[in-house]
Amino acid sequence: MSFTYIPQGYHSKLNLYETQMAIGTLKRIFEENLCRALNLKRVSAPLFVDSKSGLNDNLNGTERPVSFATKEGQIEAEIVHSLAKWKRLALHKYGFPAGEGLYTDMNAIRRDEDMDNIHSIYVDQWDWERVITKQERTPAFLKQVVSDIVCAICDTFDMMQDIFPSLDTSITRDVTFITSQELEDMYPGLTSKQREDRFVKENKTAFIMQIGKTLRSGQKHDGRAPDYDDWELNGDILMYNEILDSALEISSMGIRVDSESLAKQLKLSNCESRSTLMFHKMLLNNELPLSIGGGIGQSRLCMLLLKKAHIGEVQVSIWDQDTIEACKNAEVILL
Repeated sequence: MSFTYIPQGYHSKLNLYETQMAIGTLKRIFEENLCRALNLKRVSAPLFVDSKSGLNDNLNGTERPVSFATKEGQIEAEIVHSLAKWKRLALHKYGFPAGEGLYTDMNAIRRDEDMDNIHSIYVDQWDWERVITKQERTPAFLKQVVSDIVCAICDTFDMMQDIFPSLDTSITRDVTFITSQELEDMYPGLTSKQREDRFVKENKTAFIMQIGKTLRSGQKHDGRAPDYDDWELNGDILMYNEILDSALEISSMGIRVDSESLAKQLKLSNCESRSTLMFHKMLLNNELPLSIGGGIGQSRLCMLLLKKAHIGEVQVSIWDQDTIEACKNAEVILL
């Protein structure tokens, strides 16, 4: 369902020309900061994968990938939802050692995505993945990587503010860590999204951990595919969006499944048939490196740091008529 909300009296801090300059500048600066923080190297990545490979991200398991048949060989190809699995295979193929990783520009189409202030059918992310050791598969290591990413974001904003002095976004480097069960216990009468908004408004920057597993209420905080994140060692980075007065998810990330957690999560999700796919067989046979990884929303980060009310102000996509009219009436320019 489409829903667009433009706050009363909203005006962009930057004009259209400045916005385009700022988007390019922000992306260049953040890529450098992220690579430095996590020891990453840039690689090229696919826009589509073979539907039989099992490499596409199944997200919540209900989203339909955009697909087509190639002329030669009639291969059924799928536009990626994300590169969560492909990246881990790439680490293996390219021979990355422990402590190093890769990142790439990921462009995806999610045809079943709702359209609102922060969602679009076009998704652009910095997808990254890093090889880790068995000893690093811990909550403490996960938290350290989260803190490094948040510092890279804050360093980027400090540099952007020097270039574009009108930007006055308020963000904090101090991350508050909480599990999805602790959050449910804290706000049992609220929905998952309401809990996030309440908690992040109070704490500004948060990492909600252990997403994908069933909570004591019988519900899940949010869905996660069973074959990339370990549900005990993952989470979302959220930062407070002043313009929309709500939590904004900047990154979904985590320590990836090993053979044991993959088998367990496939069984819990009734997805054991995937164990016959190439990627999953390699994982179950311990042929792929242990890793940590995630996606960082490019348009989401631009929205936050450039203080924009709608994601269409920082990315080019297509919009339904209700969205177009709502933005037009509020004098918000969609790219």
